[in-house]
This record gives sequence, C-alpha cells and structure tokens, in this order.
Amino acid sequence: MYKVMALDIGTKRIGIALSDYLLMLANGHSCISRKPEKEAVAQILKIAKENNVKKIVVGVPLNMDGTKGFQADDCINFSKLLKDYEIIYEDERLTSDTAEENLRNKKIDFKKNKGLVDIESACIILEQYLSRK
Repeated sequence: MYKVMALDIGTKRIGIALSDYLLMLANGHSCISRKPEKEAVAQILKIAKENNVKKIVVGVPLNMDGTKGFQADDCINFSKLLKDYEIIYEDERLTSDTAEENLRNKKIDFKKNKGLVDIESACIILEQYLSRK
C-alpha cells in the first residue's frame, strides 16, 4: 500500500497534500518555502519517504486556452528534480480561486497565511487526480 502526494508549486511556496492508503481522500499536509530550491526538494523527498509515497501529482497551471506558459514550464522543470517517483501532471487552472472560496466557506481567514491557500490547492489537485482512479 502506498500514498499519492500532490504539489501546488508556486514561485514562493509549495503546498503539499497526501492521499490516504485507499487512494480516496486528499488531506492537506504542509506548505514549504520554495527557496532555496535544493532545500525544498529535500523536504519534499523526506515527506514522500516518511509517508510511503509512490506517485507525485504536480499541478500545472495551463493558460485558459490549454497552452503551457512560463508558470507551467516552471512547475514541470521543478518536478524533474523529484527523482525516483512517478510524476503525474494535473491541470490546475483556477484551483487557487476554488481554494480561497473553500476556505471562505469554512470561515478560515487565509489573508495573513497564504500557505493555507497553497495547501488547499494541493488538496484540490489531488482530489481531481483521485476522482479518476
């Protein structure tokens, strides 16, 4: 049995979510700083190892017309540093907006802690992937 990890990779922070062992639920895990990049990769790999992760779903922010832009390429390039894991790319258009709406509905104030939005976005990315399994 294994878990799946999802990453919402931003320019400043990376939101992390983990599935359960049944691959049905997405749970927010943490938000880490992206800089320095080497340290961010080490933290992600440590979390993956500690949680018996076999696959990593990376949110790729495609443009509204479905094409890749700078941000999408940046996420893909970062994910190439996560060696020894199967990487799955998931379209993450509008997940930040949905994450903010989810947090507002839960009456969680995220304005002073943007990491909460990144974690919720990672959960949405993972839920999208798991819903097709």
